[in-house]
Amino acid sequence: MNSLTVTTVFATALVLMLGLRMWLIGRQVRHVARHRAGVPAAFAGTVSLEAHQKAADYTIAKQRFELVTIAWGGAVLLGWTLLGGLDALNGWLRDGLQPRWGDLGYQLGLMVAVSVIGAALDLPFDLWRTFRLEQRFGFNRMTWGLWLRDLLMGSLLGALIGLPLAALMLWLMAAAGSLWWLWAFGVLAGFTLLMQVLYPTVIAPLFNKFQPLADEGLAERVRALMQRCGFRAQGLYVMDGSKRSAHANAYFTGFGASKRVVFFDTLLSRLSPGQVEAVLAHELGHFHHRHVPKRLVAVMGVWLLSLALLGWLMKQPAFYTGLGVQPNLFAPSDALALLLVVMAGPVFGFFIGPLTAAVSRRHEFEADAYACRQAAAADLQAALLKLYEDNASTLTPDPLYVRVYYSHPPASERLAAMQGA
Repeated sequence: MNSLTVTTVFATALVLMLGLRMWLIGRQVRHVARHRAGVPAAFAGTVSLEAHQKAADYTIAKQRFELVTIAWGGAVLLGWTLLGGLDALNGWLRDGLQPRWGDLGYQLGLMVAVSVIGAALDLPFDLWRTFRLEQRFGFNRMTWGLWLRDLLMGSLLGALIGLPLAALMLWLMAAAGSLWWLWAFGVLAGFTLLMQVLYPTVIAPLFNKFQPLADEGLAERVRALMQRCGFRAQGLYVMDGSKRSAHANAYFTGFGASKRVVFFDTLLSRLSPGQVEAVLAHELGHFHHRHVPKRLVAVMGVWLLSLALLGWLMKQPAFYTGLGVQPNLFAPSDALALLLVVMAGPVFGFFIGPLTAAVSRRHEFEADAYACRQAAAADLQAALLKLYEDNASTLTPDPLYVRVYYSHPPASERLAAMQGA
């Protein structure tokens, strides 16, 4: 391996990734705009022209905004890597922090600095998305005070959870020998399972209120459904999602005894009891088919391979020099290697995205089929159409864009599968 090869492979992958993403967005915008004038025949009796055109306009606005964020993200990534931004920051912090805080302190400082700078660079886009784009289409319900509270709370939690985890990872990289990545994988796997328990019971309530489902008739209906499906939950809760967004959803979360069913208040306000039951039956379909543990195993497999790759790359000088860290300016550190992999990884991960999207869509079809066996198929179809309408999801996406990006099948495919089941 030499640095020119690394640079060439990375630059080529980056250009291909950015070009393909922009081309696909162009296809999506043109396809949606071309079908904006009329409701597709399959939905002519159930979706109004006004709702259809709102979904088209919302989709086009989001895609055009994504073009800007993609271009910005590519420029920032180039700045960090091939243009020497990470190299300069690393040298400055190493000289300033290492003598006072030691090697681990300097490495943690580097990781924190990169995270803070990255968040600051993305902040204007987050603000625009929330207070301009989402506001324009009537979805945003965030106040500036709530937005600031979320930012501060998220940053504090990130520091309380992320810093000890990062410190442990860096310590393992330095002290656990050539197979440190196996120990690091064990730490990440254990942390992930722990978060399955802590998130619904400790972390999520810091951001939203969760009240027991007060509608006793609906609660009995849901309990009967869960009994039929062999699912046990710690409780049924309604989340005040409406204080942040008009989008609606339902989900189950947690692990073991901490499992709970959560409904957005926006969902309950729009759907009938039968439709709510059908939506929950879909979510329980994921439980029945063990989609969550399957995805978790797949994610952990990717982590294991990524950590093993990092263990090899961090020993290759060309890995650093090829990604913009000059040999006369740097002393390789574990944090530097970790950051380079985190930055470059998504560029290459884009090319396996269609595979993971296809698996996810297959899971959604399986969950739909299960829901149709446990609840009324007509209720599930009606609920899905309401959710597509309420969330302004386009009914006419570009087929190729769907294959690359969509984790859920488009409405036409889902309804056709239900009717053919």
